[in-house]
Amino acid sequence: MDTNIVMIGVWCMLLAFTLVSIPRIRAKATQKLPPGPFPLPIIGNIHKLGKHPHKSLANLAQVYGPIMRLKLGHMTTIVISSSTTARQVLRKQDIAFSNRPLPDAVRALDHNKYSAVWLPVGCQWRSLRKIMSTNIFTANKLDSNQHLRSQKVRDLITYCEKCSQTGEAVDIGGAAFLTSLNLMSNTIFSKDMIDSYENSEAKVFRDLVWNTMVEIGKCCERNLVQYN
Repeated sequence: MDTNIVMIGVWCMLLAFTLVSIPRIRAKATQKLPPGPFPLPIIGNIHKLGKHPHKSLANLAQVYGPIMRLKLGHMTTIVISSSTTARQVLRKQDIAFSNRPLPDAVRALDHNKYSAVWLPVGCQWRSLRKIMSTNIFTANKLDSNQHLRSQKVRDLITYCEKCSQTGEAVDIGGAAFLTSLNLMSNTIFSKDMIDSYENSEAKVFRDLVWNTMVEIGKCCERNLVQYN
């Protein structure tokens, strides 16, 4: 009996919350937003994603078009499923879509104020982008440093051959990370950040990068929960 009373109370609360939320949801739906499925209270359209979100989004795009609106909790999300539409948005509206939320993890030591990845679109961001596009990632610069990248690939092959001869297992993830790291450092600084595959600093640095990514993910999750 007590259980039934509790369940009835819960359902009554959900019904009351739904009746209160529907006018607000409809009012927001009148804003200039793309079409999309009607969101439920609290969860929005999360239930529409299912176990295979990419397939669910493709099916929804057949109904609502190449640009549609989804509510993930209380967060309004615009989904673009057409390559033509995405090209138009990224070329003509790139400034509007360039900024992104900043997780607390990337604010440590003010890294977000000096990184082109996290800086908002502005003078400093444009200056860094110009430096990279004119002095680092031009076709001539990349061609002139090609021998450095080729050497890093040869070093990886040599390391794998050495492990094969000694019967030692190859840490694929660690070797790929170190090679990618040195490819990047040679492109930017013409120097290896880690000089040897046996160097313990490689694992320390890889763990540091991995833990940073984990913390960024946790911060994004906490921010989403708080926002909802």
